[in-house]
Amino acid sequence: MGGIIWVIIVGFVAGIIARFLSPGPNNPSGFILTTVLGIAGAFLATLIGQAIGHYGPEQGAGFITATVGALVVLFIWNRLVAARVIPDIGNK
Repeated sequence: MGGIIWVIIVGFVAGIIARFLSPGPNNPSGFILTTVLGIAGAFLATLIGQAIGHYGPEQGAGFITATVGALVVLFIWNRLVAARVIPDIGNK
């Protein structure tokens, strides 16, 4: 249970940092979407890190790589909104 809470905390912090570093509109917004953005970024960074051999099978991404992963996820999100593949939930 402590591991899940730690992932949520790391994800939330990484999501907030990614939203501050990202230029343009900061969508998705809100506590839950920011946390999901950070968790998705941490998951992406962990998968890529394990695939290239940077992390072992039981290791996960830290704050910096989770933030970089969250920036990548936010960039992909913004590109999908710009291409109108997904709706812009921030502009209703």
